Amino acid sequence: MKKITLAFVALFAILGTVSAQKYAHLNYGNLLNAMPAVKDADKQLENFQKALVSKGEEMSSKLKEGYLAYLKDQQSQTVAPVKMQERQAQLEAEQTAIQSYEEAVRKQISDKREALLKPILDRVNQAIQDVAKEKGYSLVFDTSSFNAVLFAKDTEDLFPLVKTKLGIQ
Repeated sequence: MKKITLAFVALFAILGTVSAQKYAHLNYGNLLNAMPAVKDADKQLENFQKALVSKGEEMSSKLKEGYLAYLKDQQSQTVAPVKMQERQAQLEAEQTAIQSYEEAVRKQISDKREALLKPILDRVNQAIQDVAKEKGYSLVFDTSSFNAVLFAKDTEDLFPLVKTKLGIQ
């Protein structure tokens, strides 16, 4: 009998603890969109990307011109076959260089994006943790992800509080 009574006491203690937990939600994407620092980072990244893409377009244009000249000479058959093979090898090398450049550009853009956004995201995550601890929340759900929250009754939206914590108007 004591075991049953003890089990009920433990069950009620657990249920009391679970029901006392507070939950909140926050739209992380909207919070990031409201931050001027994110807009500045996006602009810097866009300018960085434009500069790199511009160089790649120049390389592609030069390759296209070389290829068209190669085709013209091939059709006219006025250039020696050995010279044509050399030009073909040169065009292939240029194409390989462009492909390598494109891969390098993707990596540079990814690295730049991470360098620009990491401090911002760290700051946002810290602000969310601070507000959640200050307000006594056990869990904070991100409502910007599809199906991240199936039931959100009795939750408080932390968006305005975190926005204030970050100093966003």
